[in-house]
Amino acid sequence: MSMFSVGLSGLNAAQNSLNTTSNNISNVNTPGYNREITKLGESSAGTSGVQVNDIERQFNQYVADQLNSAKTQSSALDTYYNQVSQIDNLLADREAGLSPLMQNFFSSLEDLASSPSDPAARQGVLGNAETLSAQFRSFDSYLQDMQSNINSQLGDEVTQINNTTEQVAGLNKEIALARARNGEAPNSLLNQRDKLVSDLNERMDLRLNVQDGKTYNISLPNGQPLVTGTDSFQLETMEADNDPQRTVIGYRDGGGNLSQLEEDVVTGGSLGGLMNFRQETLDKTQNQIGQLAVSLSTAINEQHKQGVDLNGDQGEDLFDIRSPQTYGLDSNSDATIESAEFDPRRVDELRATDYNVSFDDNDDPVVTRKDNGQVVEYDQDAWDDNQLKFGGMTIEFSQAPDQAPIEGDQFEIQPVRRAGAGMDTNITDLDKIAAGSLAELEGDLDIGNVSMAEGALTGEDEYSFSVDDEGNVSDVLPDDAELTVNGEAFDPGDDTLNAGDNIAIDGVEFTLNELPGADEATFSISRSDANTGDNRNALAMQDLQSQDVVGGSATVSGAYGSMVSDVGNRTNITEVNLDARQGLTDQLTAVQQSESGVNLDEEAANLIRYQQFYQANARVIDTAGTIMDTILNLRG
Repeated sequence: MSMFSVGLSGLNAAQNSLNTTSNNISNVNTPGYNREITKLGESSAGTSGVQVNDIERQFNQYVADQLNSAKTQSSALDTYYNQVSQIDNLLADREAGLSPLMQNFFSSLEDLASSPSDPAARQGVLGNAETLSAQFRSFDSYLQDMQSNINSQLGDEVTQINNTTEQVAGLNKEIALARARNGEAPNSLLNQRDKLVSDLNERMDLRLNVQDGKTYNISLPNGQPLVTGTDSFQLETMEADNDPQRTVIGYRDGGGNLSQLEEDVVTGGSLGGLMNFRQETLDKTQNQIGQLAVSLSTAINEQHKQGVDLNGDQGEDLFDIRSPQTYGLDSNSDATIESAEFDPRRVDELRATDYNVSFDDNDDPVVTRKDNGQVVEYDQDAWDDNQLKFGGMTIEFSQAPDQAPIEGDQFEIQPVRRAGAGMDTNITDLDKIAAGSLAELEGDLDIGNVSMAEGALTGEDEYSFSVDDEGNVSDVLPDDAELTVNGEAFDPGDDTLNAGDNIAIDGVEFTLNELPGADEATFSISRSDANTGDNRNALAMQDLQSQDVVGGSATVSGAYGSMVSDVGNRTNITEVNLDARQGLTDQLTAVQQSESGVNLDEEAANLIRYQQFYQANARVIDTAGTIMDTILNLRG
């Protein structure tokens, strides 16, 4: 090959190298750009000179996969932390929190006990009750707004994911066409596709499969495809089957069928972070706030009904509370729930969770806690009467033959999720605060859990009976007194009592804690005389502050403190995990940039090197021209 040809090949190689370096420099701040280098080699067929073999993209698939995985986890934790910190700030606020308001309410009851007829003390009770119930409603409203915002954010995330998967499918097509035309795909298209995959992983955890080393196929963790070659499949937001207020993710397959994805399928990224936060923290906190509202309201109401107001009337409910929410699946038969109410006598069974009620092949209910998947026992005797009693609730199903639940029917029961939204004061008249005791309880029978229904003790002046160590009942007065035990009529001549029995007489219910020893024990109850100085019921209500009224295991202050601690711990753990995961992401980003990123110092050095390369080859051509001119002149 002549010097001219050798020089020209060198000029071409230098020109390509300069172009590659210039392109690197111009894209130094372009997201997703991978540094390029010019690969040179000797001319083929044994001729002298140099040729450009390839413009090689510096991309490491293994490092990219590792970085995408780290970004998925970092994005999920960052989203989770941003959400959970809001609840942490709400609950831990000493001024806006519930703890000081509950303390103020019980302090006002203490003031009432000191001066039961004082209008100022009575106004203090009502004022603090109204403030406390308003704060419960405010908390519920704040948390429900977060639920609504998450529903909206899920829609935005799904829209972005669908747009991105469509673009990936489109780039698969463009890259395939470019390979068919030129044998190689433009590096710019490959960079765009890898950038889109990286963006997708920041939104949710996905699986990437590179088919034949060229085409990108993307699927959900459960294997359902989102991108297959040049085709893309859509995610959609939809109402949950079991809760019309809850937005979940659905998958539309190639046949156009939309199916709801299980919530644990969508993990990682901002989308998974939102759903994980909702399931782990937001739902739980709403239920805990609701459980606290129901437990406090029920305890106060039941005690208040054991008192007498300044008008001589039995006390009413001091607080209103929202009933449990129930939802039936669209696929159910004509089965309906007629009512769902809290059972004050079993409120200690109330838990901060939702339930799923399904029906087996015998048309019998199966009650499952949704927070831990445990099957819950229910009152079989009550179910025989078409009442489902569990978790401190009583649920009535329709008794119409064509509306009774059958195999396959499912219902979502949310006992306390929105209970705080319905908490309000039921009394506005100061005179209706029942500070005095409605009944006089006397005798040495060991009883507990005393409660009084509306209109209790209106039949007789006094009721009494005796119980021996074998549970036999005698000396019942008056003779026509009707006793019920565990909801059934009790005949003193034939029936006996056992420890733990629930006894009711004229609207008064109580539990027999223990049978007497060798001697008989007596019990009597009568309506007390109204007395403006009577403070016994006010003291009893104030004493509820130190009793385990929440779930039968915690005081109201203790339950709230546990809730604040739980959210605080979860916030701290998420922050620590986020810092650790972000550190790993930063390390992998540094590794990726060391291989694929543009270094301006290196590129500046390359500019000088390739400029000298170009000048040297130009000199070769110039020298060849000079030699040719000299030879031609010799012939002259």
